[in-house]
Amino acid sequence: MHHFQNIGITGRDGEGVPESLAVLVNFLVSCELTVILSEQIANLFANKNLTISSNEELGESCDLIIVVGGDGSLLGAARMLAKYGVPVLGVNRGRLGFLTDVKPDEIEASVAAVLAGNYSVEKRFLLDVVVMRDGLVMGQGDALNDVVVNSGTSARMIEFDLSIEGDFVYNQRSDGVIVCTPTGSTAYSLSGGGPIMHPSLDAIGIVPMFPHTLSSRPIVVDGNSEIKISIHSNNQIHPPVTCDGQVTLTASPGDTVHIRKKPHKLILIHPPGHSFYASCRGKLGWSTRLGD
Repeated sequence: MHHFQNIGITGRDGEGVPESLAVLVNFLVSCELTVILSEQIANLFANKNLTISSNEELGESCDLIIVVGGDGSLLGAARMLAKYGVPVLGVNRGRLGFLTDVKPDEIEASVAAVLAGNYSVEKRFLLDVVVMRDGLVMGQGDALNDVVVNSGTSARMIEFDLSIEGDFVYNQRSDGVIVCTPTGSTAYSLSGGGPIMHPSLDAIGIVPMFPHTLSSRPIVVDGNSEIKISIHSNNQIHPPVTCDGQVTLTASPGDTVHIRKKPHKLILIHPPGHSFYASCRGKLGWSTRLGD
């Protein structure tokens, strides 16, 4: 008997996605499992006998969801699915694949192992962000990787105050700030010079973006901290607040941005042999030598 019976599949169209989707669906059907496709990926597979549902319906009715695409596809799915507590497995058809770690040529072997109960589980927390103005909520979002407050397309810096758990940390003029989870520490935060954090850590990284100072450095704080970014009223731009680079809120001068951990977590499944450090070696080029 298989470890999972009702399998949902979601993702986004992209290079190689229809081919991997066909392999995956045909394999699952051959295993006599119930397969449900999300609306956004259903047009990539010609079998009209499969059930088609929204991502929200997948979360309610499935006991495993497989995302076919890149890390961006899994980020989008995670924000919708984490609250249902359903395990998520990623098939990589993107670039790095830190989250979607099943290789396209190993779909059948990796998924068969997972169905047999041979897998590892990680729980990844998300961030909740709220934009406040005069005590009123102006926007809300969540992120698996990071929340970024920046100056948008403007070449101007923004000025803000950073507070953690109500304790003032610093005033800064910069291009903005990245607030990331351990999951997001290998994403945009890494490009900004932030630390790599192991996914098991209960911590949040705060990385300044091109600060107008020589002494500002990334910091790591307890994962239960509430982070407040107060946008100075003297700013002349309305800084965007982005979640995973996919959802954008807009703050105004004088607004405050509140960021803290969400109560539910994404349950991320890995096939046998997964190693975070091996992923870093392979995807970030660790242990390579000049000239190789």
